[in-house]
Amino acid sequence: MADECDVSEIVTTFLLNTCVLPSWPSEHRVQAAVRCAEIASVRPADDEEAQWIPLITGSVAEFYIEPMLPHVGDIDVMCHHDTQLAIPRGHPPPTQLPAEFHNYIKVAEIIDSHLPGYVYLLLRYLLSQRTDDGKYEYFEHNNGLYFLNNKLSYEDDDRKYRTIHGPALLQEFSRESHLLSVDAVPCIRCLSWPPQAADWPTRHRNYGWPDSATLDRVVGNGCDVVGVAHRQYRQHELMGKFQYRLSFSRAEIVLINSWMPVQQITYHLLRFYLKTERLTESADNPGAGTLSNYHIKTLMLWACELKPRSWWAENLNLVRICVELLHTLSVWLTDTRCPHYFVGDCNLLDNSFNVERVASKLTSVHKECLSTWLIRHYIGQGLGLGLGLGLGLGLGLGLQPFGGVSTSVKLQKAVSEIVRWRLNTSLHDVLRAVNYAEARITAHVSDDSLTVHSCVCWMNELTKIDKRFSIYFSSIALLHVARKTGGLSRNGFNDKWMDILAKVFGRNSSQCCSVLSRCRTELNTSELVELLQKSAVEHLTTYRQIMARDFGSVVTIVTTDFEALYAYKRGDYQRCLQLSTQNVHVLLFARCAHSFLTFPDLIHLMDDDIVSLTALALIVNPKCREWAYSASIFQVTLSLYLMTQCQLKLHHSVTSLAQTLAYIKVAQRRQPRDRPLDQLTLKLIERKVLGASLN
Repeated sequence: MADECDVSEIVTTFLLNTCVLPSWPSEHRVQAAVRCAEIASVRPADDEEAQWIPLITGSVAEFYIEPMLPHVGDIDVMCHHDTQLAIPRGHPPPTQLPAEFHNYIKVAEIIDSHLPGYVYLLLRYLLSQRTDDGKYEYFEHNNGLYFLNNKLSYEDDDRKYRTIHGPALLQEFSRESHLLSVDAVPCIRCLSWPPQAADWPTRHRNYGWPDSATLDRVVGNGCDVVGVAHRQYRQHELMGKFQYRLSFSRAEIVLINSWMPVQQITYHLLRFYLKTERLTESADNPGAGTLSNYHIKTLMLWACELKPRSWWAENLNLVRICVELLHTLSVWLTDTRCPHYFVGDCNLLDNSFNVERVASKLTSVHKECLSTWLIRHYIGQGLGLGLGLGLGLGLGLGLQPFGGVSTSVKLQKAVSEIVRWRLNTSLHDVLRAVNYAEARITAHVSDDSLTVHSCVCWMNELTKIDKRFSIYFSSIALLHVARKTGGLSRNGFNDKWMDILAKVFGRNSSQCCSVLSRCRTELNTSELVELLQKSAVEHLTTYRQIMARDFGSVVTIVTTDFEALYAYKRGDYQRCLQLSTQNVHVLLFARCAHSFLTFPDLIHLMDDDIVSLTALALIVNPKCREWAYSASIFQVTLSLYLMTQCQLKLHHSVTSLAQTLAYIKVAQRRQPRDRPLDQLTLKLIERKVLGASLN
């Protein structure tokens, strides 16, 4: 094996270059946004007047790096009622609240238990919002009613969240869907920083982390209260029903996002090592007496506060950093001491933990063995991923474990090739995430689950991820409203659709005021639908232009396919023919093709033939009914269809149709056989051209 120091440095270089800082969305972040919108679209089962206010937490929200190997095991979403609020004991009830809260609020006081970090909630006030100034007035409630910690629940029409996972309601998916499970954690919001953690903002810090701005932001976010008793008292007759835990997830998101990249990578490596070695609790390693990711997070938070910046950044060696932190964790386990980062006198370990084996293993870890372990289990997996996706190293390297790598030169060469492949394929990863987001947004909105509340959630979450997604969502939302109102009477365009349009356009924008005014006073149903479709097509064209700008180097994307489709729908066949012909010339021999989705809201722009063919494709390939295999059509196929239809309607010559038939033949040869809608569409227009030529 290569010199130990050289190997640890090579490992460090590999990690620094493959744990990239993405300027793009991840599929995990998009899936989390979908789940937030899904939760926001339904009512809590125990309060029909309430709405859920979701917040993405956990790994998806905490990590800003994108490691080469998976770093997100599931999706965590906290959600609180807009009709409930917690305040510290003795605090006056609030007179003003964020706009997300309801007009009527139940306010509970946070009462300390005998266990640090665990509390009870006593109903203390009822708030009512005044109509004149929007402020809340309060009424005392002195009946001594404590909140049950199992009263909060989430249940939609499909009963997706029915499995209890600790304090969370678990949603699981089939392996084929490639979706992560979702832990939805009901909670109660506390807008104030809790007295139980009063010492945290003011305690002395030698090395300036967190800085004052971060401290202020953390304290300003307050905390949440989660309905779960301490694990030693969950079977207790009273405490098991009424005890809550203070949650600092909001604080942790802010703090972990303020870390240096080296600190985020270290956190990722520690989690990866302990999980792979089955030292932390996971789906395949359950148990109340094992460590959890929260212990690792606590270790990292303390290390970031107690270690100087130079410890992390000077003579940077990730293996050395991880070894020292694993030894610290070993000492904690030996002493049965894991101090809570926020709440004083709260120990996250007790005698029920089976720590001897773990502590002994961590004590034995040293730089050389961890370097070797990372080569075998981390870099080895990275090499396997590269080979599986077409990376040809030409080094004759084995994978069990890196068999041919016996010198630092060969190891360095292998690592360099993986890093180069990682950087060269990054734009493809971006495009895959964007395509995923398009399909998820379109499927969710088309599934009739769009409400005013979920619309707000969509706009907020998508803007955080990538502004291009908010443009795309606005387009689909407009088409959804057009589709839903198109089959209604004039009076069917109700306040719900008006409010959704106001959220999409932005209530104060001139476009919003103009459109909503015309919707109310001037337009009949068909005019309204046309106006909404026209606005949607404008948004979608802008979106296509952004896509072509950002991804034109890896895929050919034309920007006028929606314009051409809309011109065809309006009967402007000459304009449609012009745009479609241009698009065919660009796309016919393109190396990589882009698709046009055929979900209900988008297919509403198309004619009866495409609608019928889509239905037939769903019959031929039932997997197309699932969003992951959504029935879609390549841009070139759609452009050929529109081009042919316009030529036929404009009575073009046989010579012109013969050229189109040649284009169709080329497209048929180039299309994959597992694309039923493309194959059916090309076959249809081929027959139409041949029929017209014979006549």
